[in-house]
Amino acid sequence: MINKVQTIAIAGAGTMGVGIAQVTATAGFKTILFDIDASMLTKAEDSLNKTMNMLVEKKKITAEKKLLILGNIKFTDKIEYLIADLIIEAVVERLDVKHQFFQAVAAINKPETILATNTSSIPVTRIAAKIPYPERVIGIHFFNPAPVMKLVEIIRGVETANTIAQTCKSLIEGMGKTGVMVEDAPGFIVNRVARHYYVEGLKLLEEKVASFEDIDALMESTGFKMGPFKLMDLIGVDTNFSVTASMYNLFHQDAKFRPSRIQQQKVDAGMNGRKTGKGFYAY
Repeated sequence: MINKVQTIAIAGAGTMGVGIAQVTATAGFKTILFDIDASMLTKAEDSLNKTMNMLVEKKKITAEKKLLILGNIKFTDKIEYLIADLIIEAVVERLDVKHQFFQAVAAINKPETILATNTSSIPVTRIAAKIPYPERVIGIHFFNPAPVMKLVEIIRGVETANTIAQTCKSLIEGMGKTGVMVEDAPGFIVNRVARHYYVEGLKLLEEKVASFEDIDALMESTGFKMGPFKLMDLIGVDTNFSVTASMYNLFHQDAKFRPSRIQQQKVDAGMNGRKTGKGFYAY
């Protein structure tokens, strides 16, 4: 089955989608990057060009390799062009939106097409429940920034076929990543454990124990590469908040996952971090 995967489509041209497209194109796959917003595709193309130029300047890749990678990527805002062997969605963290997307692409693709979600928290089984041939639905969860982070969670839903899971793990490892098999549960492994890095940092800020700058500095001084607030700005304050809210509900309002009012205010104000120029920090 691995050899049958020649074309990979990614839905969502945000930070994660662009990063995943870079990974698949660098690995030599014909890559289709889709977004319903044409302006997002323009930003994505500009971002990829800048990234490739930087990699050439740093002598990480050659100019020829840059052209090959960019030549592997096609951009489209038309869902009917999403014909691929593997489709990875990196859209908004809402179950209804994911169902709508997968139902649309399932209708135009062959039954053998693997449908993968990059969800951070929604159980794969819930996503697969309304999709034709749910045995080909799986979670392939990259971490931000996707080109740099080695770990990828491979999440099996209740009906996911073992052959699909093994194929996806082998594909991911062929891209130079470390694939880890995970059973289906809210937040899986990394987001469930890491959620409290953000949540407790925000609680400290709410309780005025320390400033967010000091919390970040202290966490970094103990060995973390980035403090929780810098990391939220990198991921996207809105994305991080959405995942926390999703997990809070999936765990039946368990207080330890309670979303922060401070983070809610940031999202309401459109202060979503690096991508908007301002989050907890200004950029």
